[in-house]
Amino acid sequence: MAANQFQRNDWVIYRKHKSSVSPGPRASDVHAAGKGNTYRYVVEKYWMVEEVLADNQLKICTRRGKRHLVSADDPSLRRARWWERILYRSRFEAIDLNSPVSQEDEIESS
Repeated sequence: MAANQFQRNDWVIYRKHKSSVSPGPRASDVHAAGKGNTYRYVVEKYWMVEEVLADNQLKICTRRGKRHLVSADDPSLRRARWWERILYRSRFEAIDLNSPVSQEDEIESS
C-alpha cells in the first residue's frame, strides 16, 4: 500500500513478530523456535497514523504514546477492517495523538 493511501488518524493494524519463552494470550501463529527453548509468534498491534511523510514513511502512534516510523509498503501493516474498527474500538480510541514525546520515547524504526 502506498503512503498516499494512508491519511492522518487512520486506524491500522501492525503484525509484530516476536519471540519469548512464554507467548501472551494475544499471540497467534505460534511455533517452537530452534531447539524448543523459545517460541516465535505474531501479535497484532492496534496503532494510529500520526503523520504521512514524503519518503513513503508513516509516523505511527501506539496506545502507550510511543512513535514508530514504518514504511507504507510494509507487508505487516494494513488498515483496520470495518469489523475490526468496531470490535477493537477501545484499543484505537485509547491512542492520544496529542501526548508529548519525551526524549526517551523518540521515534523507533520498526
